[in-house]
Amino acid sequence: MKALSDSRTKPITLAAIAGAHGVAGEVRLKLFGDGIAALKQHKSLGLGKGEGTLTLKKVRDDNKGGAIARFAEITDRTAAEKLRGTTLTVSRDALPPLEEGEYYYVDLIGLKAVSQSGEEIGEVIAVQNYGAADVMEIARTTGPKAGKKFMVPMRAEAVPEWDDAKLVVSDDFAED
Repeated sequence: MKALSDSRTKPITLAAIAGAHGVAGEVRLKLFGDGIAALKQHKSLGLGKGEGTLTLKKVRDDNKGGAIARFAEITDRTAAEKLRGTTLTVSRDALPPLEEGEYYYVDLIGLKAVSQSGEEIGEVIAVQNYGAADVMEIARTTGPKAGKKFMVPMRAEAVPEWDDAKLVVSDDFAED
């Protein structure tokens, strides 16, 4: 599998604010990627829609797969609650280079999906991970099943190749 180009400029999402924690402005985080270790490396995190930054003061494991964080700019529960659903991002150049076969979810979402036999299938609209492997959600864009969605695991037998322009889905996994 080919690694995607590092030249893209979209920020990479490391976490999302799931809600307030306590009354002093701490927030609960849903973590993406390499978890707390990846988050701790960054003192400044962008707010998902380019609405500024937050300065990370402290972060700890919540023992449930997420984290509890304190940011300098969030001083009370009301401010924390207002940020529920906000994603926390870093620029791509703040992260290590991708290794062969690695990707960021943002690189896959929006890719055109084609079958190994060359048929246009649709577009990758989401990437999920339920514990075993990443799973792409593909929405059909053509034919009688346009608008229908199906899932494909991001494994070599299901996705033999991808690049910056398209994702190739094995004919065995391309739903009819």
